[in-house]
Amino acid sequence: MKIALVHYWLVGMRGGEKVLEALCEMFPEADIYTHVYSPQDVSATIRKHQVFTSFIQKLPFAKSAYQKYLPFMPFALEQLDLSRYDLVISSESGPAKGVILNPETLHICYCHTPMRYLWDMYHEYRRHAGLMTRFFMPLITHWLRLWDVASANRVDVFVANSRYVASRIQKNYRREAVVIPPPVDTLNFRTSQGHEDFYLIVSQLVPYKRVDIAVEAFNETGKRLVIIGSGSEEQALKKQAGSNVEFLSSQPDEVLVDYYSRCRALVFPGKEDFGIVPVEAMASGKPVIAYGFGGALDTVIDGETGLLFEPQTPQGLMDAISRFESLSDDHFSGDSLQQYASRFSIQEVKDKIGQLVQENLPEYTQPGHNDSFQGTGPR
Repeated sequence: MKIALVHYWLVGMRGGEKVLEALCEMFPEADIYTHVYSPQDVSATIRKHQVFTSFIQKLPFAKSAYQKYLPFMPFALEQLDLSRYDLVISSESGPAKGVILNPETLHICYCHTPMRYLWDMYHEYRRHAGLMTRFFMPLITHWLRLWDVASANRVDVFVANSRYVASRIQKNYRREAVVIPPPVDTLNFRTSQGHEDFYLIVSQLVPYKRVDIAVEAFNETGKRLVIIGSGSEEQALKKQAGSNVEFLSSQPDEVLVDYYSRCRALVFPGKEDFGIVPVEAMASGKPVIAYGFGGALDTVIDGETGLLFEPQTPQGLMDAISRFESLSDDHFSGDSLQQYASRFSIQEVKDKIGQLVQENLPEYTQPGHNDSFQGTGPR
């Protein structure tokens, strides 16, 4: 059984790379194909695998300006020769699923999101783009959409990381998808007795995360808010914020673990495809106040693991905070939240992906084949 993993680019360790890391643990002999590879920026688990890159890797400043080469990536992807593989799993939120395979090769696509800048967030990305990008974007993205839909037909089984993403796959590609959430290292977090008097945001500081809503709401209430993260909106948000809002920029994991365990609740104001941060907060025994749309609906149960708010406005968030503070301190049990978060653990996700592979590739379970991946069968 020869297995290949295809990932859009490997230049950091975010949610998509965490999924790839779990796949690497499941399939320790698998090869990896990607457009751009920066070994020092990925985990040791990924570095153990043989990594092949497309010709994008050889273009100037590819490791830092890889997104500028997006129009060339479909062509680059189709030049990769994966004809010797029996199973290909593509990890998709950029061009990854469009590889050309033999008819007998099973292609499973784990879709973190259909490319936002082509579909539902196209107009927002264009509004915030530079002058030259705004000018050329309509022409380039029109062609990329055609290719994106055509390449969806090369996938045998779609996996979505949330019901929201599954609905977008149906909308854009007219394909059904199995929902398997991304893995979260829930064992990496700890609970604490009680809490300190501050709310927490852990987020990239970019427009679509809507941290501005939270800053305005907390300016109005005067309650303490700690924001961990960095991004293009950081300076603008600092100018907007009052003295009760503290910015810590990006922090190492041990600092995140500490703040999760001490906060009163996590605030999650954006619309996300899934959203790993709420699960991390719940693994720390803390409830989540989230905008009631998108991936948050798969993780936050209103009144049980946190509160959902609508509309996506400062007033909507303030109303949710007021409702939250009207509840008793023991309304949300830290142990119950931690137990709930465990359903998103790395092992749980591995088991679900392994079962999906077995169901769609029956010969994979025949003698001599079932040792090709580890710890992933049904329990």
